[in-house]
Amino acid sequence: MMRSSLEAHLRAFAGEDPLRNDIAEAVRQLAVAAIKLRGVIMEKPAGARAPTPAPTNAAGDLQTWLDIEADRIFTAAAWQANIAVMVSEERPEPLPMHAGGTLALAIDPLDGSSNIETNASIGSIFSLLPTDGEAPFSQPGRNQLAAGTIVYGPRCQMILTLGRGTLTFTYTPSFGGFVEEARSAPIPEKTSEFAINASNYRHWDEEVRLYVDDCLAGAEGPRGREFNMRWTASLVAELSRILARGGVFLYPADARRPYRDGRLRQLYEANPVAFIVEQAGGAATDGIRHILDTAPATLHQRTPFVFGSAHEVQRIARYLTDPSAIGERSPLFGRRSLFRA
Repeated sequence: MMRSSLEAHLRAFAGEDPLRNDIAEAVRQLAVAAIKLRGVIMEKPAGARAPTPAPTNAAGDLQTWLDIEADRIFTAAAWQANIAVMVSEERPEPLPMHAGGTLALAIDPLDGSSNIETNASIGSIFSLLPTDGEAPFSQPGRNQLAAGTIVYGPRCQMILTLGRGTLTFTYTPSFGGFVEEARSAPIPEKTSEFAINASNYRHWDEEVRLYVDDCLAGAEGPRGREFNMRWTASLVAELSRILARGGVFLYPADARRPYRDGRLRQLYEANPVAFIVEQAGGAATDGIRHILDTAPATLHQRTPFVFGSAHEVQRIARYLTDPSAIGERSPLFGRRSLFRA
């Protein structure tokens, strides 16, 4: 059976509706930019940090020349669409674009850029929102019109939602564009796989440590089954894995000063990933509340983030809020009692 192209999907989505046409054109331009960035990543070395006055970007992360180049490529693409204003992780302030534009773009041009030195997957994350007076980026994530990620790995893969399910496309050089790989099957509600940066264990709140302890205890512990742990340090790669086979991802807040409100940015990381995940049948929260029901107060606001298999995301929320979900500590049985969570 012939696979459908991204272009065919965008045309079918747009129809005669002016706003949908603008959304389709914005996604089209971002896809072209992603192919350009893929070429840059493949052909040029990782290099050193960018020669900027400050070693960090607007969000406080270390910045490389590749981050700046990715921002340049996607900014040029955004000018080709009907975008009124753009926010990028690499810029401290919004960039005004077309007066009267119907869309606002929030983007992380290159997520996980430090991974390029080890040839691990990196990616881009974007969110399209309706313009809303003078504060388009203060809307709840539930207002998103489209969201996507592009993974630059063994395959260049775009994961996209237009609010009608989640689709996966693969860049095919012989075709010259993105071709549908699969309509994502619903993320399984239950899972025995979790992803977390365990090196931060000592900084976590007690409830997060208890959750991880219970998973690591395996079949003999309160969960009653074996768990597998993954961590790639690439949000886009974690999303791809969870869409392919289920699982749950956690990046909780912790005791360190920079991360007391979480590590990931809500506007252009957590919100678009949460939209994609919910459209694929999963769940996404800040540990307790649905991410998409909250509005960022600032452009580069950080948030705790949990997403993936809905049943496991709900269980984590119970660990954080309901003492009956985590039982009591008991010296007789080590870190936890025999209470099954």
